[in-house]
Amino acid sequence: MTIQLPDAHSGLRTYEPRTEPLVLSPGTPFTCRTVFSAAHVVADPYADVSPDSSAAVDWDATLAFRRHLWSHGLGVAEAMDTAQRGMGLDWAGAAELISRSAAEARGVGGRIACGVGTDQIADGSLSEIRAAYEEQLAVVEEAGAQPILMASRALAAAASGPEEYLEIYGHLLRQSAEPVILHWLGPMFDPALEGYWGSADLDAATETFLEVIAAHPDKVDGIKVSLLDAGREIDLRRRLPHGVRCYTGDDFHYPELIAGDGQGFSHALLGIFDPLGPLAAEAVRLLDTADTAGFRELLDPTVELSRHLFQAPTRFYKTGVVLLAWLAGHQSHFTMVGGLQSARSLPHLARAYELADGLGLFPDPELAEERMKTLLSLYGVNQ
Repeated sequence: MTIQLPDAHSGLRTYEPRTEPLVLSPGTPFTCRTVFSAAHVVADPYADVSPDSSAAVDWDATLAFRRHLWSHGLGVAEAMDTAQRGMGLDWAGAAELISRSAAEARGVGGRIACGVGTDQIADGSLSEIRAAYEEQLAVVEEAGAQPILMASRALAAAASGPEEYLEIYGHLLRQSAEPVILHWLGPMFDPALEGYWGSADLDAATETFLEVIAAHPDKVDGIKVSLLDAGREIDLRRRLPHGVRCYTGDDFHYPELIAGDGQGFSHALLGIFDPLGPLAAEAVRLLDTADTAGFRELLDPTVELSRHLFQAPTRFYKTGVVLLAWLAGHQSHFTMVGGLQSARSLPHLARAYELADGLGLFPDPELAEERMKTLLSLYGVNQ
């Protein structure tokens, strides 16, 4: 069987899908690395909503996908940007997601960390921003999950320099019950975060970031760095206080960063580990046996898919992630909260399908082919 896929030049090309998937079995958590998958949410396709409505979530399918990740030994990073925080999922929806997922994690013994931000306010004074963070921190802690202090659009807009970041984050770290993960999300993921940590100069911003950590090393479990700059991440992780982890959020260079070098390595908190979950878990288990070459051999070929999904404008990578979840059979439809399924072109989606199929990511290749043909037919591409 073949499928006609659109190319980037308004033409069609013939692709022959693979017939057998990779066989990837569930397994226990890893010993050499801590690995989180930032997970997407599944929209309710029958809800009568508009792009301006609050998100309508299919809770059964959303939680089933998290059980899928946990079954392979991965942790779940919940209510992060992969779950469309600030791009369709508002704070009310995120709070319910955190509560439901944390309860599910307790039931199956899964690891979970949840995003703490300020998205219940669009803007505000520094005291209002601090209060918004505190409200969300309390929700996450009461749910029994590890907090991830996310970058705040409101703080980026209100802060005049590094001092405000030092004050806000210092206050939050002093009152947190357990060590948190700090999240530095670059402007390629969210343009509103340009100049975070008080400067558009990344060297200066790094110094402020490190100052926050150095003042409260006992309250920082680790940092998630999403700057798509492997060299900067390596330099930063070498300067972290002893015991503070670096969780790579670099969806362009993750194999080399997780594998590490003679001076250290990164753990992982990645959106690309949503579609790659079972394969990524298989690869990290090879690291558990000190088989770095096998780890790279399995994970390196996935980078082309990841770079495709996360190509500029990077913030729309979620569309490809949800497409692949649908094609893989994890949900019954290709609908997203906020109508974000329309955010990528048909040639982009077709290439995502081709790359994922080539990696063997679809448990049922025939189902994936059938669903891709259905999507193509809606755009007038007849087979």
